[in-house]
Amino acid sequence: MTNKIILAGVAVLCVSGAASAEDLGLWGAYQDIFKGAKYVDLTHVITPTIPVWPGFGDSTFSPAKAGADLGDYASEGDTYTYDKHGFVATSYLLKTDQLGTQLDPPAHWAPEYPTIDELPATYTLRPLVVIPMQDQVAEDFGYALQVSDIEAFESEHGTIPEGSVVFVRSDWSKGWPDKEFAARTPFPGVGLDALKFLHEERHILFHGHEPLDTDATPNLEGEYWLMHNGYAQAEGVANLDQVPPTGCLVSIGYPKFKGGAGGYARYVAICPADWTYGVTISAADAPLPKSEKPLHWDDELGMRVR
Repeated sequence: MTNKIILAGVAVLCVSGAASAEDLGLWGAYQDIFKGAKYVDLTHVITPTIPVWPGFGDSTFSPAKAGADLGDYASEGDTYTYDKHGFVATSYLLKTDQLGTQLDPPAHWAPEYPTIDELPATYTLRPLVVIPMQDQVAEDFGYALQVSDIEAFESEHGTIPEGSVVFVRSDWSKGWPDKEFAARTPFPGVGLDALKFLHEERHILFHGHEPLDTDATPNLEGEYWLMHNGYAQAEGVANLDQVPPTGCLVSIGYPKFKGGAGGYARYVAICPADWTYGVTISAADAPLPKSEKPLHWDDELGMRVR
């Protein structure tokens, strides 16, 4: 795999009915590229006890209960169970939409800019760039990405492409989900000048980082600048040590809460077939494999586990 950034043009073809073998368009791209690609999850699992800003507090999971009297099937207040009702569901009391791996829309700080449900569908798939600064962080835990780091990266890998997503690797996520570690400050950040360079000079879509804030300045100057200039950002990203600096795409998914000022997100890196990490599409994707350990509710943990 080359260490230079290469963007290949893909023509979008909308077809109705069956497509000929020589004119498959995006279906052909799926068969030739995406079906054999390696998929790396860059997302933390959400649990009731993961680190969160103390101003929000912990969330609570509980078994879902019937919200109305359903006759012989269920009385109001009954907990749904596999044995009695054939299914289970979960009730989530989420204290914030700033939880775990996130996508922050600019409305998080600036009400005149889009909320999570107003972000365009074009956020779905983008070129992914991973800028490493874990070596600097190993020497200075509070190190913040500088323009010089970006320039050094580009001298080796080529110019960061317009419209890409840039994730900054610090390896901070290796301390997750230890709350004491997550509260340590100053933490690895992204400097304001670096953010301005990425957006104003390279015109990226958004950047992302592993900690739960952009920087450790007293007024969060980087996050303030981003949001008040109409830029989104990713927070709480994981597993960046399993993704090469260039050559991958990132799939971006998040729920559309009306008026949402934050978003629980899932980021998946789509990497070349010969990449070391990740999983490939297989027949085991459907039906999914049966587990020898049935799912059950754990009162002590406050969630379902196997």
